[in-house]
Amino acid sequence: MQDFHGKAQLVVENYGDSELARRLGVKRYPAFFVDDILVATPKDFGFYGKGEGENKGRYAPWARNAANQERFRSDLERMIKLILAGHKDQARREASPAKMGEIAALPAVSITDLDGRTLSKKDLAGRVVLVDFWATWCPPCRASLPWLADLKRRFGDKVALVMIAVDSDAGDVRKVGSELKAPLVWAMGTPELGRAFGDVSAVPTLLVFDRQGRTAETYYGAPPGLHKDVEAKVAGLLR
Repeated sequence: MQDFHGKAQLVVENYGDSELARRLGVKRYPAFFVDDILVATPKDFGFYGKGEGENKGRYAPWARNAANQERFRSDLERMIKLILAGHKDQARREASPAKMGEIAALPAVSITDLDGRTLSKKDLAGRVVLVDFWATWCPPCRASLPWLADLKRRFGDKVALVMIAVDSDAGDVRKVGSELKAPLVWAMGTPELGRAFGDVSAVPTLLVFDRQGRTAETYYGAPPGLHKDVEAKVAGLLR
């Protein structure tokens, strides 16, 4: 920003609190805007959870790859220069972030829990299903776990909760599950599972499916009102 001598300003917004992101329908991070132009999304960096996944984005692989980091810096600088020069329409045409896909229904994948049991889409049929992508190192994720455990206790067999831990140690995940003492499915995440559920690129991400297996809602991050919104959604799906 110093190169632009005060003509450009860097604004960092908390995940889930960006009015611009909400207005433009951007629900994942990191996302980079120049003014109101979206110029990069998680898929551009090949991000999966905390580290790098196998997505082939424009700037992937990202970590410790100086060439890709310089490519992103150069692209971002060009967008800023175009807008400062009054060529916003051209900047908008040139910006080409990777699309962030969301799935329409519960994918037909097999999930192996920490005890080696396999869970399939058929096993979940007829129930409202919540799939939570979380991590042991993620404070907002950990803060929501007792609430999710209580949600399962209250709704019982009418709902199924599948907890997919990414970039975490299996022993730590097992310990968390043991401490909560709730009948949740605990499993380890993989890039393949992340892609199956819509290229999940950040935690926490909570997906809700209705009793027919259709996607009812996807919640990114831990914004205010998350618990109330999810509980209302689940209760509505069970009516």
